[in-house]
Amino acid sequence: MRSSLLLAPLLAGLAAAVYDAESSHHEEGPHIMTPQELYDDKVARYYILSGGSVFAVILIWSAVIRMSAHIRRLTSLSNDTQRYFITAHNFWAWMKRHVMYAPLLWKRHNREYRLSAALNMGTLPTRFHTVLLLMVVGSNAYLCLHKLPFSSPEKEFLPSIRKRTGTMATVNLIPLVLMAGRNNPLIKLLDVSFDTWNLLHRWLGRIVVLESLAHTICWMVGKVHTDGWADLRESLGSSNLILTGIVATVCVVVISLHSVSVLRHAFYETFLHFHIVLVIVFLAFTWIHLVGYSQFKYLLGAILLWAFERAWRIVTIVYRNFLRGNTTATIEALPGEAMRVTLRVARPWTFRPGQHLYLYIPSVGWWTSHPFSVAWSDTEESDTDEKGLVMTKQDVLGLQHPTMSLVIRRRTGMTNKLYEKATENGATSVTLSAMVEGPYGAEHVLDSYGSVVLFAAGVGITHHVSYVRHLVAGFADGTVATRRLTLVWVIQSPEHLEWIRPWMTSILFMNRRREVLRIMLFITRPRNTKEIHSPSTTVQMFPGKPDIGTILDGEIEKQVGAMGVMVCGTGSLSDEIRFACRQRQTPTHVDFIEECFTW
Repeated sequence: MRSSLLLAPLLAGLAAAVYDAESSHHEEGPHIMTPQELYDDKVARYYILSGGSVFAVILIWSAVIRMSAHIRRLTSLSNDTQRYFITAHNFWAWMKRHVMYAPLLWKRHNREYRLSAALNMGTLPTRFHTVLLLMVVGSNAYLCLHKLPFSSPEKEFLPSIRKRTGTMATVNLIPLVLMAGRNNPLIKLLDVSFDTWNLLHRWLGRIVVLESLAHTICWMVGKVHTDGWADLRESLGSSNLILTGIVATVCVVVISLHSVSVLRHAFYETFLHFHIVLVIVFLAFTWIHLVGYSQFKYLLGAILLWAFERAWRIVTIVYRNFLRGNTTATIEALPGEAMRVTLRVARPWTFRPGQHLYLYIPSVGWWTSHPFSVAWSDTEESDTDEKGLVMTKQDVLGLQHPTMSLVIRRRTGMTNKLYEKATENGATSVTLSAMVEGPYGAEHVLDSYGSVVLFAAGVGITHHVSYVRHLVAGFADGTVATRRLTLVWVIQSPEHLEWIRPWMTSILFMNRRREVLRIMLFITRPRNTKEIHSPSTTVQMFPGKPDIGTILDGEIEKQVGAMGVMVCGTGSLSDEIRFACRQRQTPTHVDFIEECFTW
């Protein structure tokens, strides 16, 4: 709420500044484009066109992959062996092992580099992501220097590089804003995860910073070279164009400095609020700077994208939470400093396995939202009305309330405050007003895999529970290709089984569950060996950590059709499973899917 109050006068002041600047620009008269500026605008349009072409290629490729998976599912519905899909294609097996799944260096990808427990330096990209980043960096470097008069005198060359870098910095704002949005349509359209877009957003932001600095420095050097330092200082105080450009550059540099991984991870809430404020200031001063120039249309496109995405989020929150009652969250404290959060949502909405939502708890932080995987969705009903009278079946159906459940581990910030509220005064649960936003996330459809292996560590199980439920039901109904489903869950204590006990009980009683589902539980810190006992042959418990290679080899020996291996857990576990899958790309078909939240 404090952030909202601070933004109101800020936006009012920026609006007044924009109005004054536009008036002064109109008094100066329209800007007439030079041949160099016309060519720079042409370069910008080619850049947008080339980016669109890359997206089109990825779209076609994604459509081919989806169609292939759909055909594989249809042809496997009545085929219990699916032998045709077991064998890997040599070329794609090589690509997945050495490019698509391979970290940039050795084995480490999702495991973070840390200077200490509080100083997180981030992660390394995969080789495929590195290729994408090199394409983005290389294309910007090439277009910033393409057909510039390098042999011309300094007073002619500096304006050319200044205008080109300014144009490229502005046109890059469009994909920069698009990639940052939760409602980025390319996530579902191209089946590319938010984590990948976030990675590209960060690197494109660094490119915008470098191009903005080059734009500003070239002006300063040229001004000092031709007119001296005195005229430079005079321009800063007398020209709206120059002053607003300098302020915008300072803003984008500060955005870059406070977005470094160490600060972003250590002070995420502060980073997020400060980031939003700085972006608004940057866009406002860039607006003033570009009024009357051809680059203004690119800025306007970026602002419209940003405003539309924010407006759509507000509309979604209102629609999901207020038009038909209110959303409440019941937070129940669990062993191992975890919480089971049951959301009684105001309006039913379609939820698919693997999706997540953003949760707002106004009493904890009005401005704050965090992503959580939806572990379970159900419908809650009551046999009596508010007065305690027994209702008819029709009345009961009319008062059904959809619920969604999450498991959250106590950390710092919002989750710590939630846990304290749930346990204050000796209580074990509390019900609070809440808001949910979503659903979000690229959908990894596992229906076409004859064999599915799900690895989870800790609360990563919440991502997999919905898949287990869906695939077991699909097996019983004959709507999925899955014939072998193995869930491997690594936890520290048997107490952590309480996190998902009610949902797992429901799954264990599902029709034909024993024919398809096998559960392996690994307890890394048991108090004694008596705690480790296997309830049945399909639900087994083991002490210690799992041997990933041995588990995968066992699954490959009994593999049915193509195999999908999905992991949601710690960075070290994800990297170990990634490496094991890369080593087993031949002779069988093994796809690796990693679910993680990186920021």
